[in-house]
Formats: sequence, C-alpha cells, structure tokens
Amino acid sequence: MTQSYDLIVIGAGMAGVAAANKCASAGWKVAIVDALPYGGTCALRGCDPKKILRRGAEIIDSARMMRGKGIDDEGLCINWGDLMKHKHGFTDPVPQNMENSLTGNGVDTLHGVARFTDKKSIEISGTPYEAAHFLIATGARPRPLDFPGHEHLVDSTDFLDLEVLPPRILFVGGGFISFEFAHIAARAGSTPVIIDRGPRPLKAFDPDLVELLITRGAAAGIGLERSTTIESINKTPTGYQVGVQRSGEPETMEFDLVVHGAGRTPELSTLDLDAAGVDWDERGVHVAAHLQSTTNPAVYAAGDSANTAGMPLTPVAVFEGKVAASNMLKGATIVPDYAGVPTAVFTIPELARVGMLEQEARDQGIDVDVRYSDTSGWYSNYRIGETTAAAKILVDRPSDRIVGAHLLGPEYGELINFFALAMKLDLTTRQLKSMPAAYPTVGSDLGSML
Repeated sequence: MTQSYDLIVIGAGMAGVAAANKCASAGWKVAIVDALPYGGTCALRGCDPKKILRRGAEIIDSARMMRGKGIDDEGLCINWGDLMKHKHGFTDPVPQNMENSLTGNGVDTLHGVARFTDKKSIEISGTPYEAAHFLIATGARPRPLDFPGHEHLVDSTDFLDLEVLPPRILFVGGGFISFEFAHIAARAGSTPVIIDRGPRPLKAFDPDLVELLITRGAAAGIGLERSTTIESINKTPTGYQVGVQRSGEPETMEFDLVVHGAGRTPELSTLDLDAAGVDWDERGVHVAAHLQSTTNPAVYAAGDSANTAGMPLTPVAVFEGKVAASNMLKGATIVPDYAGVPTAVFTIPELARVGMLEQEARDQGIDVDVRYSDTSGWYSNYRIGETTAAAKILVDRPSDRIVGAHLLGPEYGELINFFALAMKLDLTTRQLKSMPAAYPTVGSDLGSML
C-alpha cells in the first residue's frame, strides 16, 4: 500500500530539516528521507567539524605570533588523533539527535535512496510513497574530475576523518575547501600545496586581500601553484606521483595524499528527476524565483539542489528551506531576499565578504568610495601579534550606503556581520559609526574602517 503525505522532503540537511519542521508544525503530514546519516554536509562533513579542527590550528598560530612577546611555544603541537576525537564528540551525536527532534515534531523519518517514479510519487528501497508536495534538498557532491588517476583523490569528507595526517598533501583547486584545509594542515605539521588551474584563487573574494592571505599562508608553509593543471595521478609504493603542466611545461610532484577541493555540484543523479518531469542540469533544479520547479508544480528545491541566485551557504539553504515551506503552506510566491548575506573562508586569519566586489560595483556604474585600511598595526591586531590584516569598504558616495565590505583579519568573520546588518537594514555609514562599541574589542574597529 502506498503511503501518502502532504510533503516529502528529500535530503536531511539544514534546508530539508528547516522545511520539514515548519510544515509539520503547521499541521501537515510530513516525511523526510536521506540515504546518509541525518545532519547534512554542514553539521557532519563540512562547516562545523572543519571549524573544530581549525581551533587547534588557531591555538598553534596564536602561540607562534606571540613568540618573543611573552609566549614560549617550543614543543607546542597538535595531537591529530585527540583533535579528531574532539571533532567526533560533536559530529557523532548529530544524526540521532536530529532524527529525535524531527520525530518529536511529528515528522516521519525515512532512510534510503529516493527516486521519482512519476510527478507525485517516489520509491525508497522498493517502497512506494506519494505526496502533494516534494522538496528536493539533497545538497552537493565533489565535482567530477576526468584526468587519469582521479580515483586516487580523497574528498573533504575523507579528510575530516583522517586518523593520521600525512606529511605531504596536495589540494586540488583554489577554493574554500583547499585553502581552509591547507591552513589547518600546515599548523598540524604537514607541508600542504594548493594547485589552481587559474591565475587567481578564491575568485569570489577581493583580489587585494586574497594576495595578502596568500603571502601570510606562504609564511606558514603553504605552497600555491597557480596556472597549473593536473595531467595524471599514479599510485606509487611511497605515495602518489602527480603529473602537472605549469606554464606549458610538464613536471612531476610527489605527495602522500591528494585531496579534491575543486568545487562541488548538486547531488541529483539518483533522483530520476526526468520521471517526475523536473527540469534540471548540473547547476541544480530549475526553479522560479519562489523556489518552485518550473516544470512540475508539486516540486520545490532549496540549498545546493536549486539553481537560484543564492550563494551555496548553510544560512542561505536554511532560509530557502523556510521560504519554500511557507510558499507550499500558503500557496504563495514569496521570493528569498539574498541582500546582505556574508560569507567567509576560515583560513588563518579568516577572509570575509558581503556585497559587491570593487570591480562589480564599478561595472554597475556606482560612484564608489573605496575605503581601504591596513589594519595590521591597529591595537586589536598588535595585541595578539598579527601582522597581516586589512579592510576594504565600498560606499556609494551619493547615498552613503555600503555596497560591499571585504575583511581579512582575526575575528573579522564576526565583524563582517555588522556590515551585513547595515546593508540589510539600509543603514548609512554615518548611522553605523554612531553606534558606541565596547572597547577594546575588534568590533570597536568598525568605525575606523568607515
């Protein structure tokens, strides 16, 4: 007998859980299904465990910056095994805790691979289900690579479960994953190298601040090979032999581990979306601005699964899941508001952004006032021994409103939220500067940056 629901959510990550809980709380009969443990990438295989590992790297780096300033860091090191146990202390309880929370809210929790059999039906491990509405929130997977030996790469999930950190690590791709993991690995005693096929890594961030970060990373032992492509990877008795092309010249490099950090793509391959009449491609399910499928009105998508204007970030996935749920419940066409969404790459120090890049602002014809500050000598950074920090704030001259903010420095991942709030609430820089801040804090630097 086919079980029927008002809503079936496919994917038990942040977007899916947010939507399932919202609809169940409104009285709908809701089920959620995932083939993987509940929790999604962020809680289990991404943001949260990564930042736990980064804490160990922060401690090492902080002590080194205070060398000769009152701290003797000789012998200080990361115990990788113990750090991993600390990470597992957070991640291991997540799936059951999340499932308990869902069932407590009246959501039926299912397990297995879901695939559509028609526009309003799915099958999970041979059992049929039908629903008036579906939300696809299946997240993303590493982007497929096609050079010989690509099967030897490990992905970010594997890296976050390494029992032992090898001495020589290659990170493929110049994005978030490679930079964040390389900064952790360098402080944990490895020698990491990042290979990027283009001349400019971290392309979503301000190029001037990226160059400062690269220099800071090099001092910590992180290598970067730009305009370099991988031709092949061969397993050897001692590790991996990586053949590359750099500036048109072939070269061979030796590593103990090669990590995939070359981007991610929506995980939709097992859903048989064609059977449901759902239009999709490698960028995600084709949805209208209000997150409803353009070809099957019963289907909505959110987070990495949807081809939207939103960035692939957990907070974006959460509010997309809530917006999709609200639209399903009310038969509405509310559009998510992506204004003022900040993002950060949690290197050491972190690099953060909200709003436009400088070139984007100029391309749009904005009369932009670029307020750049080298903050490395400011009290908040002098206090901790940091030598690399900067801020670039982009202000529309006629309106005195912030159109972009770009920060590199310790705790600037928190500070960027002030700029995001100002943009969200349409505050002027004069209004933002009028806020008295607790002193001395990093937040008290905000006024000087403006």
